[in-house]
Amino acid sequence: MESKPELDPDSARRAPLEQIPTLVHEHREEVILGLLENPLFEELHLCLLLGRADLSSALLEHIASHREWMSSYRVKRALAFHHNVPQTVGLALVRELYANDLVALSFSPSANPALRHLGEELVLMRLPQLPPAQKMTLARRGPPRIMGALLTEGGPEVLQTVLDSPLLNEGHVLKALARVALSVRIVTAIAEHAKWSRIYSVRLALLRNAQTPMGRALSFLPNISTTDLKILSQSNSVPSRLIPHIRRELANRMQHGKVPVRGSDSR
Repeated sequence: MESKPELDPDSARRAPLEQIPTLVHEHREEVILGLLENPLFEELHLCLLLGRADLSSALLEHIASHREWMSSYRVKRALAFHHNVPQTVGLALVRELYANDLVALSFSPSANPALRHLGEELVLMRLPQLPPAQKMTLARRGPPRIMGALLTEGGPEVLQTVLDSPLLNEGHVLKALARVALSVRIVTAIAEHAKWSRIYSVRLALLRNAQTPMGRALSFLPNISTTDLKILSQSNSVPSRLIPHIRRELANRMQHGKVPVRGSDSR
């Protein structure tokens, strides 16, 4: 039986159209380079090729150097999402992605970390302009930094989802509560949230925030340590309307000797 001749770059350059979908899976890079010069090689074939995870950075850079191919948004996106894309090439491509693809890039575990970080930055810049559906997608599974930004923005359609997310951390909540212009709606949602309202450091931050509903603030006082109550009673960051209540709590403890357990629940 006659053996099949081994494929070479020149054969790839002259391969008929029906063979190209098979040739894009060829493991030898020199054959792929020949295939890229085939006049029948089209954008669809290139996107199929870019779906391979084993392409080298050099080959991806070669593809990116072709102006005709880079006029295609599909090709740009496929390159930007490839984990082996050279960083300088990828950084330029990410800036050209549409908002929905930036969101997808920020989720992608296989993307280059630097590109994923830039994608997050661009999402943060465009966050106010994103449609509600994309914000909800981010609220459900977005990166932690974007979660923090969504909390601070406080869109009514996503606020509860963000607060319920396991990706939102204590640092983001405290950073949000430290903002002077944070809306009453956001502060109230945090103060009434089953998880966040039980965290001691969040309770302290809520006591310092002038937007915290008075009833919630008063419910926290019995479970704040005496040392922290003394600090709060002398702090300029605590709303003046709350100071008399803090001092009254301190006086009651001196009279009755009550010592709260730090972080215990008062709900």
